[in-house]
Amino acid sequence: MAAVNVLLSKDPEGSGIGTVETPSVKELEQLLNTGRPSCNHADEVWPNLFLGDLAAEFIHKALTTPGAKILVHCAVGISRSSSLVLAYLMIFHHLSLVEAIQTVKEHRWIHPNRGFLKQLRNLDIQLRGHEAKKKETHNDQQN
Repeated sequence: MAAVNVLLSKDPEGSGIGTVETPSVKELEQLLNTGRPSCNHADEVWPNLFLGDLAAEFIHKALTTPGAKILVHCAVGISRSSSLVLAYLMIFHHLSLVEAIQTVKEHRWIHPNRGFLKQLRNLDIQLRGHEAKKKETHNDQQN
């Protein structure tokens, strides 16, 4: 699998803390164009989660039910449904967008459209900012 270059930059708020930048949409598309093209009617892309249009909260609630399995589907199963699964992994399993893409691509070929990639990228930036603030608060409480 091809590596994606991730840049280290200063925090936009000027705190001087180094953060990992979310790759550009073009870099994300390059990542999506790597790996094996596998597209079955239902592929297990996370334990008991099958990619095949549901919200991340619904997916999370369903997967916390003992014995539950989820099939997330759309017309072709490579853009809309994969975007929902990526968002779920980012929100509830704290994966970065790149980690979520790599995880799902290990099991199924996906290719969210450019509009969904932009939204996922914005979500990644938002979640990373939230995680950085949580860590900063935790560090302040320990000092």
